[in-house]
Amino acid sequence: MEKPSEPKEEPSQSQDSWITEQDILREKLVTEDSFPWKLPTTGSEEGQALKYVGGVDLSFSKDDPSQACGTLIVLDFHTLQVVYQDFSLVTLHVPYVPGFLAFREAPVLLQLLEKMKGSNNPFYPQLLMVDGNGILHPRGFGLACHIGVEANLPTIGIGKNLHHVDGLDHSRVRKLLGAEENSSKDFINLVGCSGRLWGAAMRSTQGSIKPIFISIGHRISLQTAIMIVQMTCKYRVPEPIRQADIRSRDYMRKVEINAKVK
Repeated sequence: MEKPSEPKEEPSQSQDSWITEQDILREKLVTEDSFPWKLPTTGSEEGQALKYVGGVDLSFSKDDPSQACGTLIVLDFHTLQVVYQDFSLVTLHVPYVPGFLAFREAPVLLQLLEKMKGSNNPFYPQLLMVDGNGILHPRGFGLACHIGVEANLPTIGIGKNLHHVDGLDHSRVRKLLGAEENSSKDFINLVGCSGRLWGAAMRSTQGSIKPIFISIGHRISLQTAIMIVQMTCKYRVPEPIRQADIRSRDYMRKVEINAKVK
């Protein structure tokens, strides 16, 4: 997901209201496993199995960063094949402000979820991966948390870039990943200077030098989130996010081509 390169706003009255809303929503945040389904690795036959995993993303017009395509993809957890997709072309009026991405993007993605739920679609996701961070965020409440709480869905934040929080930065993470004691590990925990566990940096494919950053969104533990990401990675980025990204960009590109033809 490429963020538009537009001017960043100074703190404003609207940002004060965003902070208040984030604080209210954060009170509802659940950072432990809270779902009825089971993973194949649990070995338990009780309860329903995890079948459908969703991914959401936004792609932006190259000509106009206010024009975007929101995308919701659902995959069969066992085959990783797409069973559902939907798109929403929108004009965004909320600017991109670091730390408050959810107020720009969440309404579009939540609307796609609500539309699918309202139609009683049998493929409605039991878990959602979000192209954005969860608690690995300057205010501890990123896009994945926002969507998870609002939709009451277990969510995992998948970041391609690292937020610099609590002493964590790219240099420190690269050192940790390169340390001899971590050379055989797929992931390392991201523990800040305060001692807080923020998430994990994961090398999802062999030889990958660019980790992805996994964090709790809502109603899921970090341990379970890592396990699910590992089970859905064919390439660097887990398949629900990868497919949402690919299809969102493709849809946006076709819309732009058709607009130019007309």
